[in-house]
Amino acid sequence: MNTEIKSHAEWQALLDKKEDEITALHRQVEWLTQQLRLTRGQKFGASSEQTQVLSEQFSLFNEAETLADPKAAELGLEQITDKRRKQAGKREMDFSGLPVEQVIHELPETECVCPECGGPLHKCGQSVLRRELVYVPAKYTVVEHIQAVYSCRRCERENDHVPMKKSVVPPPLLPNSGVVSASLLAHILNSKYTLALPLYRQEQELARTGVPVSRQTMANWIIAAHERWFSDFFQTLRRELLSSEILHADETTLMVLKEPGRKAQQKSYVWVYRTSGDAERPVVLYDYQPSRAGECAGRFLEGFSGLLHTDGYGAYHCKLPPEITVAGCWAHMRRKFTDTLKSLPKDLRDRSPAKTGLDYCDKLFHMEDGFAEQELSFDERYHARLEQSKPVAEKFFAWARAEHEKNPVPKSMLGAALAYAVNQEGWLMNVFLDGRLELSNNRAERAVRPFAVGRKNWLFSNTPKGADASAAIYSIVETAKANGLRPFPYLRFLLESLPCGVSADICLPWNPDVQRLCK
Repeated sequence: MNTEIKSHAEWQALLDKKEDEITALHRQVEWLTQQLRLTRGQKFGASSEQTQVLSEQFSLFNEAETLADPKAAELGLEQITDKRRKQAGKREMDFSGLPVEQVIHELPETECVCPECGGPLHKCGQSVLRRELVYVPAKYTVVEHIQAVYSCRRCERENDHVPMKKSVVPPPLLPNSGVVSASLLAHILNSKYTLALPLYRQEQELARTGVPVSRQTMANWIIAAHERWFSDFFQTLRRELLSSEILHADETTLMVLKEPGRKAQQKSYVWVYRTSGDAERPVVLYDYQPSRAGECAGRFLEGFSGLLHTDGYGAYHCKLPPEITVAGCWAHMRRKFTDTLKSLPKDLRDRSPAKTGLDYCDKLFHMEDGFAEQELSFDERYHARLEQSKPVAEKFFAWARAEHEKNPVPKSMLGAALAYAVNQEGWLMNVFLDGRLELSNNRAERAVRPFAVGRKNWLFSNTPKGADASAAIYSIVETAKANGLRPFPYLRFLLESLPCGVSADICLPWNPDVQRLCK
């Protein structure tokens, strides 16, 4: 009898074990199915968060066909000269900053005869029929720096020693490289870091114009310019950044082929830091690091005290100095529920708890849009959030905790979204500490985009020196753009000024003279 009971218990335990395995397999299948639906939706479906980026990346080949609009009105003389005829929703092209060259079409002298009486015709007026934009291709010129030598005529006649003087010639931009000029290097840097044109393509285009400069030479120029001029200027921008009270941070991957002690396939990272929307002097900085460890951010932000906008990456929460308060990103929270809904069949989406979570997030962003339309000051927005937005956020987290208790399964999209909400509550609620804070960290993500677009063209950095140089020059270019400057004139200005001993503080992009020259 005891043997039969023991055997029955063993069978029951075995059945229970098999049922647990089947349940786990069902959950795994459900998880993989959700991931498949999500991947398909991200690849083939429309997404408000990805549409712009995808169109930039995938429509390069058929850009003309994609953007062409036969119904669009061609800009004519009337739209340029008569503002009353401007169509609603149309933006006028402003050519006022461009030089104007007039081509006057006159009758040949043999035709200046009156058809009535045969008398001579005289010019009595003229009118502008159209205005065309003309492209003048880039022109490369060799400039020879000639040093004049002077001697004394009297000493030549009367003395056995003739003193001589030589004119002062400015030093070359880079020692042992007399070929490169400030304008040429600025053009190379602008093409690579603003237009995402890799050096090998620049090499090809230069060769077509009769300028035989190799990509290796251009790479050497970039690294040398960084080491001599841009590295210290980067630190000046960093000091300005760290003096702010609110910053945004994010990170993205980078492959560095020849990194000591690491394989070429291992991921390195570029960390992005930028000032917030309230900054009068915007700064955007990129910092190359071989890892994604939180110590990288801690070292870079040493000396900063204030609020830091980040995503939910755990390194920001435990590796930063105590004087830094992290504020989370509600856009990342919203994305968890959006991805969950994408992973479900369409007929189940409206009944899913993920729809409720998404509605809470959408309500908070809708309130932010309302505050922006009202043009509230930062202090007014702070109090409006406390009265209107914060109670909604508190209800959201109460709902999330209750749903998480009912649905604690981590191996599901919904379970992961609810767990993220419960774990990130403290940092997400920190956005209500200051009216200058934003509901999302999209400002930092937008700063990542130029680097990511460039990375898709040049793919990797060869050495850590090249990665450091690229990070510093991207910082200069994006900071210039954030301050309303054109990158090429600003890069040329720096390369003309810094080697001549001009102070870095005078060269900062918000300096009035810099604004006047490079706007």
